[in-house]
Amino acid sequence: MNLRDVYVIGVGMTKLYRKAPVSIDELGRQAARDALKDAGIELKEIEEIAVGNMIGLSKTICLGQRIGITLGCQGIPIKNTEGACSSSAVAAHMAWERVATGLNDVTMAIGVECLSSYRAGGTAFSPDLNDPEAIHGMTMPGLYAMRAKRYMHDHGATKEDLAMIAVKNRKHATVNPYSDFRTPLTVEEVLNARVIADPFTLLMCCPNSDGGAAVIFATKEKAEKIGKKLVRLAASTITTGIFNNSFRDMTYMDITYRCAKKAYDMAGLGPEDVDMVECHDAFVVGELLYYESLGFCKHGESAEFLRRGDADYGGKVVFSPRGGLLSCGHPTGASGAAQIVEATWQIRGDAGERQVPDCKVALTHVTGGGVYGTENAICTIHILTS
Repeated sequence: MNLRDVYVIGVGMTKLYRKAPVSIDELGRQAARDALKDAGIELKEIEEIAVGNMIGLSKTICLGQRIGITLGCQGIPIKNTEGACSSSAVAAHMAWERVATGLNDVTMAIGVECLSSYRAGGTAFSPDLNDPEAIHGMTMPGLYAMRAKRYMHDHGATKEDLAMIAVKNRKHATVNPYSDFRTPLTVEEVLNARVIADPFTLLMCCPNSDGGAAVIFATKEKAEKIGKKLVRLAASTITTGIFNNSFRDMTYMDITYRCAKKAYDMAGLGPEDVDMVECHDAFVVGELLYYESLGFCKHGESAEFLRRGDADYGGKVVFSPRGGLLSCGHPTGASGAAQIVEATWQIRGDAGERQVPDCKVALTHVTGGGVYGTENAICTIHILTS
């Protein structure tokens, strides 16, 4: 099937909060209004909306419809989707697909999360007791901590390397007005923070956040009429985890390898073409492993890649210029859309003090959840180009 070129014509997002001063519905509406203002179009021009959310969809009904109707959308299709942390990246894929296939000319994806509403008693992230690994105590911090210990054992990475990622990403967040965590860190502060799951301290783990983000997609014809610098969504790919009940190499991020290959093939690009990456750095070791699985260095070489400064400004590719999930914040269901917002700003040259010089190609990557026998349940990657 021949797909049409799809462009990002408008983006918007709220500040990320430890506790938002407004409801989850209003976070979604604010992001959507900002995206419409950025695109310079009217709400009536949106033909379909996809809304991604992780927690709200299990606690409320018709979240997307509530956001859309109170925003002023009447009668158009509004779809809700959940893919854990990948939720709004999946919503973006759905909105992109409608334009790419010619079914619509203008669509919107919204991601929104209000985790502070569900923190009492740990209910937001209670394990699914239908999952055999969860029954026996597997948690996300514990899982990623095991990956870190294995990688350190096999490839010589150190706790100081892990701390360097937290310091780097916090440095980026200090000049990001959308981040709620803007105080610089030192390696010593990271290492001396309280232990969460060895080798992780608190500052090596992302904060749960509240926030919303929205992206408007359109045809090239519509994008050219808008008059902004063109930003093309060159690839949008989703992969699902592959079940394996035998030995799994915890340091080989297979689902990301597969999703990245599909994305690079779709875009006709390679990792050598990418200027910036927003990856799923929910824990510091995630970024370390994604250097490899996204193709920027060979397996086992991530620590050296980091130490050389190859993942920072002045290096080969800038990872997490907005601060990543570690320091900008992780509003789970909204994070995928927020990454696309940042990528769009970077390609337009609108990222302010955190601007990646001459940014032409940006990659966003987010995984979601865990299902017994898989590395992750889902992975979604987008590649944007000028």
